[in-house]
This record gives sequence, C-alpha cells and structure tokens, in this order.
Amino acid sequence: MLDIADELHRWVEQGRDFAVATVVATHGSAPRQPGAALAVDGAGTAIGSVSGGCVEGAVYELCQEALRTGRPVLERFGYSDEDAFAVGLTCGGVIDILVEPIPAATTHPAGDGTAAREPADRTAGTLATGLAAAAAGEPAALARVVRGPDGFLGRALLVRPDGSHTGTLGGHPALDRTALAEARALLDAGRTATVSLGTGTDDAPQGGGAQPAGSRCGTTIELLVESSVPAPRMIVFGAIDFAAALVKVGKFLNYHVTVCDARPVFATRGRFPDADEIVVDWPHRYLDSQELDARAVLCVLTHDAKFDVPLLERALRLPVAYVGAMGSRRTHLDRQRRLREVGLSELELNRLRSPIGLDLGARTPEETALSIAAEIVANRRGGTGTPLTGAHTPIHHDTARRVGRIGSVA
Repeated sequence: MLDIADELHRWVEQGRDFAVATVVATHGSAPRQPGAALAVDGAGTAIGSVSGGCVEGAVYELCQEALRTGRPVLERFGYSDEDAFAVGLTCGGVIDILVEPIPAATTHPAGDGTAAREPADRTAGTLATGLAAAAAGEPAALARVVRGPDGFLGRALLVRPDGSHTGTLGGHPALDRTALAEARALLDAGRTATVSLGTGTDDAPQGGGAQPAGSRCGTTIELLVESSVPAPRMIVFGAIDFAAALVKVGKFLNYHVTVCDARPVFATRGRFPDADEIVVDWPHRYLDSQELDARAVLCVLTHDAKFDVPLLERALRLPVAYVGAMGSRRTHLDRQRRLREVGLSELELNRLRSPIGLDLGARTPEETALSIAAEIVANRRGGTGTPLTGAHTPIHHDTARRVGRIGSVA
C-alpha cells in the first residue's frame, strides 16, 4: 500500500472514502510482490496495480464491495486452465490480496473555531498516519494482520525507527510488543515481508532460555510489514554525457540521484536537469562526507586516475550495494594495479564492476545507461543477465526470503 502513498495521502486529505487491495503473499511466478496495491475511491477512480492486469477487474469489484460493506476481506487468486474465462493469473502463480476499506475522517468544530478531523476508527487513523509518513519520506513500518482470529484482519500498527508507534493489533499486549520488534527489524533493513507470529505457550522453553510472552490468541497470526524508507541513493561521479543519460534512468528506477564532479563548468543544473543534487567537489572528498546505507549505488564515470583511484579506494571499502567504474579493459587493468598499490585486497577489488554494465553492445549514452542500469537491477534482484528465451531459470528471483518467527508471540 505504501507504494502509492502519495496518491492515497491526497485522497485522505481530500476526505475521500476508498478501499485498498494489497498483495500480502505470492506463490510461484507472480507479477507483483507483497506490498503492491490497487485502490478505488467512492467515485470509482482507481490507482495502482496488484497483478499487471490479470485480476485487476475482479480486485476492483472487491474494493467496491468493501466500500459498501465496510469490512476487510482476504482473497486468493490462482491459475485456472479449466475455464478460459475464469479470473486468475495467466503466469501460473498464486497471490493473496487483502482488501481493506478506509473511510473518510469525520469533521467537527474545534474549540478554537476551526474544523477538526477525526478518523472513522482506530485502524483507519493508523493507516492514514502511515500514508502521511510515507508521503513525507519519513521512515516507518506499517504492520497489518493478514491472517488470524476473527476480527483481527486488517488491524494495523505503525512503527517508527525510535520504537514509538501508533495503533494496536488488539489482544494481549505481548502481541503489540512482538509485532513492534519484528517491524523495527524489517524497517532497519528497509524490507517488506510477511511475518508469522507463533502461538506461544506457558511452558518453559528447551535450553532454559526466556519464554517469549504470548498474545494468548491460541492461533498463529500473520502480518504484512511494509517498510517505507527514503529512496536509495545513486551517486554518479563524472559530469559527462553518459552521466546525463544515467541520471534519467536512475530516476526512472526511483533512486535519489546525485551528480558529483570537481569541475564547476560541467556540473551544472542545465546539463543535469533531472538530478536531485549536483555537487561540485572532489569525488573522494564528497564520498567521505556521506552516510550511505546498503542500498546505495556508486557509478564512477570519470575514467581519470586522479579522480578514480582515491574515490574507489574508499568506495570499495563501504557496505554499499554496487560499485561500478567506466573505462576500457586496458583502463581497468591499470586501475586495478593502482588500487593494489594503495593497499586494496583482492576481496575488495572483486567488488568492483568494471568495465561497468552488461554486454548489450551499447554505443550511445542512452544505451550505455541502460546497460549500467541492467547490471544494477541484476545485482539487486539476483539476476544472471542472460536471455530468458530458452532458459530454465526462474523469471522472478526471490532475493528476500520469507521471514518467519517460530515460537514468538500471537
């Protein structure tokens, strides 16, 4: 749901009733991952997608039904080859979708003479707060019950990095405590995943360890935890024409893109209108000033030793997702020699993607940017970069395995 938070937050601010359908689990080949959402308002306007088209019509109708009844529902869509007109996924996969109505907040006079707004219920208020946080770019994790006892479906808990939270899942207080801990862990990793919370018992655990407190619901509860974190960073070093094309592709892939170059005549807004930031500084000095997380991507396009070597000496020792450098194979061999001379180990050198990009036969700046972006996506998603035609490997790679917590609370 948080993938369309900007639009949904506007709907909340406009006082619209709407229902949101969210993918909460996938099995086999599925077009969208958990967290993908489609929303329908009271006027029938739809935004987002849960399947790329296969079951959108049926999900649209479920959203309209949820608006009429005011009740959440969990629905499974799979593949059917018995009826050509049956609603299902043509890819052969299975998706579970939670459909949840979010009624508009009520408005009433406040004590100071202005109009105050109150959510229709606690869950709607929690969801609205989560949408506002995501739309503002604030880190937060939204945990929602997708399977559990009667009456629990759709209940929500919003968790912030400092451990503060909004809302409740109900039941025993231990349920909120454990859900909060699980959500914070996923938020720290910037991940969206399904979490299973076990029933818990009063029996002492084997090995004499502490017994996790249980919610005493007597059944397993499953949560979808959606993490909203700031966009991952892409830093492009070298204000050249290839960089301008890469900036556009980086924005298309939802990166926060910075261009850095020590030459002010090249690092200008006129040359890079799509960049989020343009920095005039020596690349290695700018990199030293930044705090980067494990999703960051560093693309070194300067192919000039006086810039490359001090920059890569630092970059290859950072816990970032990707470091690539442009240059010919001859330039690459000379660069490796220089980096060994400044003390980089073979393990550190093996992290360098150089020459940068996949072999697409690229010539133009746009084609080269596509080649680089393809390698970044393959690295992030666990792809091989080989053609899918004739291959027997999975089309969708599961790089973030399902999270399960055996024996925790519920």
